[in-house]
Amino acid sequence: MSETSISSADFANRVSGFYGVSKKWIFSVKVFRLIVRLIVVYAILSIPYWLFFSSNRYVSSATVVLQSTDQLGGSGGSSPIGIASIAGIGSQNSGDQLLLSSYLLSLDMLNKLDAAFDLRSHYSNWHKDPFSRMWFKDEPIEWFYKYWLSRVDVEYDDYNGVLDITVQAYDPETAQKIVQFMIREGQAHMNLIGHQIAQSQVDFLTKQVALTHDRLLESTRNLIDFQNRQGLVAPQATAENLNAIIANLETQKTAIQTQLASLPATLNPNQPTVVMLKKNLSAIEGQISQKRAELASPSRRTLNYTVEEFQRLQMQVSFTGDLYKTALSALEQGRMNAARTLKMVSILQAPTLPGYPMEPTRFYNAFVTLLVALATIGVVKLVESIVLDHVD
Repeated sequence: MSETSISSADFANRVSGFYGVSKKWIFSVKVFRLIVRLIVVYAILSIPYWLFFSSNRYVSSATVVLQSTDQLGGSGGSSPIGIASIAGIGSQNSGDQLLLSSYLLSLDMLNKLDAAFDLRSHYSNWHKDPFSRMWFKDEPIEWFYKYWLSRVDVEYDDYNGVLDITVQAYDPETAQKIVQFMIREGQAHMNLIGHQIAQSQVDFLTKQVALTHDRLLESTRNLIDFQNRQGLVAPQATAENLNAIIANLETQKTAIQTQLASLPATLNPNQPTVVMLKKNLSAIEGQISQKRAELASPSRRTLNYTVEEFQRLQMQVSFTGDLYKTALSALEQGRMNAARTLKMVSILQAPTLPGYPMEPTRFYNAFVTLLVALATIGVVKLVESIVLDHVD
């Protein structure tokens, strides 16, 4: 047998022996006893920690509701303003409430709080127990933010439409100041968002007003230039005067024709009266043709074309004037809406100044730790008995 075959066999025997020893150790009574002892040690260390060594944390809480200033005007209903709108029942501002909740729990809010109260130093105080405090003051922002989320809670009550804010700190004053700061900054941030949206709308409407104003000025200048070129202030009135003159001439023509028809048939055509009537009739017919030519002809330079062009320019001026009035009205309405988009945080429960450390819940945590330890030991003992029965 070769040396390589001997080495392989020796290695296989060693592995098999190690596996057997490991299996025997794992399923032996010693390993279960070790687990039980570890659980007991954990309970012995944890219960005194919860009862005596864990640092006190004070909890400040507040209840707020976010409202728009236009809600305060009411909608003309019979119910008082404060009942439905302040309580938030049936209100339409749940979206704003959720936005405010997200901002209060945001990293931006944490950075502002840290700049105002030096939260890193507060929560990493070496005088506090190592399990509740932040271990290092200069921890990465991701770990700091994760720790902060364990010390703050913002819940939206969708039934009452309010926000419940709670903050834990190592002293009462800091906890209260943090909540007060969060409410103040939250209101300012929501107003900033509302102002930005409203300002963008007002800017757009202002541009539209400027454009329509320019169009109105241009159309007005075109109308004035046309009047100056034609030498007529009101072509429509001129046309109406021409129509009146033509109607008058037609009346005179009819009267002369009646006089000629009433003359005796035997009257000499060269008689002075007949000649004068015919000359008058011819002159009136010439004037009628002339006036009608001034009103309409194929040359497109007559008064009817002038009236049509004038009316078109006048309609354009009227249309742009209406657009300008509409734009001004929309701009004024937009400015009023912008003024009404102010957000106000109504405080239903002011930030409390804690007088007793509500965290940690010492007896509850110690009792739960004891129950968990006993339950785990029971499970380990049950597994031990099952394994030993199968091994035997």
